[in-house]
Amino acid sequence: MTSTERQWIAPVWGSPETWAFVEHEVRVPAPGEVTIRVHAAGVNPADAKHVAVSRSGIELPVPIGYEVSGEVSAVGADTRIGSGAVDIGDEVIAFRIRGGYATEITVPSEKVFAKPSTLTHPEAANLLLVGTTAAEMLAVTGAAPGETILLHGASGAVGVSVLQQARLRGIRAIGTASEARLDEVRRFGGVPVRYGSGLSDRVRELADAPIAAALDAVGTREAVDVSLELVTDRGRIVTIAAAGRAGAEGILAIAGSMPESARFRDEVRGELTALAQNGDLVVPVARTFPLADALAAHRLLATGHPGGKIALIP
Repeated sequence: MTSTERQWIAPVWGSPETWAFVEHEVRVPAPGEVTIRVHAAGVNPADAKHVAVSRSGIELPVPIGYEVSGEVSAVGADTRIGSGAVDIGDEVIAFRIRGGYATEITVPSEKVFAKPSTLTHPEAANLLLVGTTAAEMLAVTGAAPGETILLHGASGAVGVSVLQQARLRGIRAIGTASEARLDEVRRFGGVPVRYGSGLSDRVRELADAPIAAALDAVGTREAVDVSLELVTDRGRIVTIAAAGRAGAEGILAIAGSMPESARFRDEVRGELTALAQNGDLVVPVARTFPLADALAAHRLLATGHPGGKIALIP
C-alpha cells in the first residue's frame, strides 16, 4: 500500500528551473526501511549540480534532495536506524538519501539517525552534508592538534563546520572571508583574514607557525595559488571546488560522488550527530522557504552569498 505526497524531481537534465513539483507515491517501509514525515529539507549546491548534466548510471526523473529532518511515520519490521532503536514519532535526520525535497519519504534505515535535540529541524536538515565534507577535508590533509591550517571560504557553510571541528581538535585555523564576513570566522573559532590581493602576506603575518595544510572550499585561482605558495607538501592541500587545478597541480580533490569520500562520510555521520547533540556543532540557518518555493531557494543559493544554510519547509 502507498500514500500520495509531493516531491521535487528533475524530469530532464538542466537547471532548477526545469524541475517539477509532482505527486509521488510513498511506499510502506519494508524491513530495513523507515518512512519520514519531512519537517525540513536541507538545500545544498550539490542538489542542483548533480542534475545539471547527464550522469552515467542515473536514470531520469531524478528525485531532488540529499538530507532531511523530520518525524518517523512508519517503520519496517525488525528495523533499527543508524543510531539504534527507533519508533513511530521519533524525530530523526537522514543523509545521504535521494528525494529529500518531499513531504514524506521512505528511506534505508542505516541512513537515519536520531535528530540532535539541540537543533531545530531546519538546522538539523543541514547538518550532515557540510559536516561530513568538512570532516573529510580535515582527515585527508592530516590536520593535527597544535597545527595551523589555512581555510579558504571559512565563512561559508562547509567552512563554518571546518572551523568548529578544527577548534574541537585543537587545530588553529586561519580562515579567509570577505570584509563583511570576518566576524563570522571569528565567531566559530577561526583567525579571520580578508581574501584578495596580498593574501599570502597577510596569512604569514597571522601565522605563529608554518601553514601545515590548506583546505579550499571556494575553488578560486587565488585560493589554490596561495595554498601552493604557503604549504610545502602538496599532499596536504585539498579542494572541494577546483578539481581541474587539483589534477594539474598534484593536490587532493574530494567529492561525495567518489567512493572513498562516500565511505568516509557515511562513517562519520554518527560522530557528527553526537557532537551536535552535545552542543559542540551548530548550523547557522539564513532562511527557510516553503517546499513549493524550492526554485526561489536555489536562486538565492546561486548568488553565492546566502549568509548561512537554507531549508525547505513542507
